[in-house]
Amino acid sequence: MFAVRPSKAGPLLTELGRRLPPLLAVLVLSPHWSTDFEVEITAGPQPETIHDFGGFPDELYRLRYPAPGAPEVARLAAEILASAGVPVRLNTEQGLDHGAWVPLMHLLPEAKVPVVQISMPSWANPAGAFALGQTLAPLAAEGVLLVGSGSLTHNLRDVFGSMRGHAGVGDAGYVDTFRGWIRQQLQAGDVEAILDYRRRAPDAARAHPTEEHFVGLPFALGAGRLEEGLEILDGGVDDDFLSMDAYVLGKLPTGAGAQS
Repeated sequence: MFAVRPSKAGPLLTELGRRLPPLLAVLVLSPHWSTDFEVEITAGPQPETIHDFGGFPDELYRLRYPAPGAPEVARLAAEILASAGVPVRLNTEQGLDHGAWVPLMHLLPEAKVPVVQISMPSWANPAGAFALGQTLAPLAAEGVLLVGSGSLTHNLRDVFGSMRGHAGVGDAGYVDTFRGWIRQQLQAGDVEAILDYRRRAPDAARAHPTEEHFVGLPFALGAGRLEEGLEILDGGVDDDFLSMDAYVLGKLPTGAGAQS
């Protein structure tokens, strides 16, 4: 519902977007496009808006994010990955899933900046996603904003259980505890702790029963340079359990990664 209910996080992303320099393109790693081994990259000139969700109000399905693609940036990203020994394939048919277009609707609402999306391969655990971000980091110097998409906490069982009034959902206090721990590690520059969050972070397994919504942060950490800057966008908590915090990692316009 973030697309039509921006709450606290949406305006913060829009304000960030206004401060961005002219961009060649945006490259997004979304939690909603997974591949077995190869990294796939959207390479069509006009990617479609994919509504890869069900059971929501009709207004969501009418939304479109008509940003153009960036085939040349896709090819450059593929060349960088291939040179690093990463299996990669260009995909001219794939569109933008909601993990890409929903945050971009707030960050870049005019949809004029070209967008490239990369898939999340099966090996993209936190360490793998961090390495993927490091490999693609040189794109920032070409004017490409690298974005790791996801929700800082993402336990949909808790979200929907709470909405339906189910007993046993439990206290949502772990959300603030987890987001506070992540913030502390970022402020301390402790990348190793974040990559090992599953063992070190409080309530990590409850905050992320599965990891796909977390690894956008390690990807952005790899793409950016935390030692050069950190900006925290306190997006609050939606639906009691979904932390909407976002971070700018490194300096804009060069060496910048972003997680939202």
